[in-house]
Amino acid sequence: MAIAPPDNGTPPDPAHPRSGFDRFFEISARGSTMSREVRGGLATFFTMAYIVVLNPLILGGAVDGDGKKLSIPAIAAATALVAGLMTMLMGVVGRFPMALAAGLGVNALVAYEIAPEMTWADAMGLVVIEGVIIAVLVLTGLRTAVFRSVPTQMKTAIGVGIGLFLTIIGLVDAGFVRRIPDAANTTVPVGLGINGKIVSWPMLVFVVGLLVTLVLVVRRVRGAILIGILASTVLAIIVEAVANVGPSFVDGKPNPKGWSLNVPELPRQVVDIPDLSLLGNFNVLNSWSRAGWLVPLMFVFTLLITDFFDTMGTMVAIGQEGSMLDEQGTPPRAKEILLVDSIAAAAGGAASVSSNTSYIESAAGVAEGARTGVANLVTGALFLLAMFLAPLSLVVPFEAASTALVVVGFLMMTAVRTIDWTDYEIAIPAFLTITLMPFTYSISNGIGAGIISYVVIKLAKGKARDIHPLLYGVAALFILYFLRGPIESVL
Repeated sequence: MAIAPPDNGTPPDPAHPRSGFDRFFEISARGSTMSREVRGGLATFFTMAYIVVLNPLILGGAVDGDGKKLSIPAIAAATALVAGLMTMLMGVVGRFPMALAAGLGVNALVAYEIAPEMTWADAMGLVVIEGVIIAVLVLTGLRTAVFRSVPTQMKTAIGVGIGLFLTIIGLVDAGFVRRIPDAANTTVPVGLGINGKIVSWPMLVFVVGLLVTLVLVVRRVRGAILIGILASTVLAIIVEAVANVGPSFVDGKPNPKGWSLNVPELPRQVVDIPDLSLLGNFNVLNSWSRAGWLVPLMFVFTLLITDFFDTMGTMVAIGQEGSMLDEQGTPPRAKEILLVDSIAAAAGGAASVSSNTSYIESAAGVAEGARTGVANLVTGALFLLAMFLAPLSLVVPFEAASTALVVVGFLMMTAVRTIDWTDYEIAIPAFLTITLMPFTYSISNGIGAGIISYVVIKLAKGKARDIHPLLYGVAALFILYFLRGPIESVL
């Protein structure tokens, strides 16, 4: 349990709030002070501000079914806007020190799996649908029921699998891991760098940046991931100025030693009016006619599952960090917290920045003393200011930002220790969930394989009563998902 740092102000008196503001946010009642809340809000922002840089690179690096890309500056501005507004909404309605922004893992699903099947507007429309469904589940109480239907260790495996998926995306985007050109003639489909060697400046920048970030994480430096991205970017700018590496494609010809996406050069301007052209660029109906009913249905379901369990786990973890849980392990105003989270999911889709979700990095703010929604007001305000710095997103190359993906992948991987690997009934489904996500480059494949195998194994062991009734329906949907090729050919 984290202990709030000493505060130089007058100790809070829970019985006598200092003002209506104090009473509304329960600052004194939760044993906090304004200075602690401000420090906590700052800490949370600096530990998760990397998303303003990273989300545009993940979404901006993918193409939709029509071969179109989203504007990186526009994604950066909208990412900051939605994160700021939803974080502040959580502070006012949920009154809980948990910030929100575009979810890592979910944005990869949208970029690499959903968008290629349709247009960006269609893909974001599915995110909006998912957010609305989660809101309905919250209001009806069904969200908790579905949450309880999946075994705890399977939920852990989903998070671990997403962590490994993010890791391989980071390694590939940085050019550190590459497909072998003659993979058809070898048993090894991928390899290290170029011909098994680190022979380019961008790859060296990635390696140095990753080592720096890992050292900062080990030393528990607040904002380690953001500092790592910034340090790697500065190094990349220096390297580009000296070596003139150039982009990965020059005049339409591949340059294997070039920068993967952005060439790290200082922009002509740092501050600019935000490009909010992506706001409202979503379509909730067209995807169903373009991709068929089954594919959008399974994508919505996968988005729902991913958002679903992330938030529940994050909410409890932050509550534990700040000793804010009741006897049943539930934080205060749980329904309001979950409702805001579902609204954030829909808002992210409506702004074309992918589903927004709760961030475990908020625990850094709680460790600094945050206990109320006041910390969210600080974090949210900083995100809104970051919206005006969108041009800086064009400076950061994949080789610098990908260090964050690898480190976040490690942090998500650490939960694997809580899985009982001696119990094959849960270990095998967990193993399939974890491995198939990165190896098939698909989050939905991993979740589906894990749930189906769990149900099959339990039935084979004669333990049908151990399976929650809702899980049969979930498994059936995933079976349809895996068989969608033959089904669509028949239909």
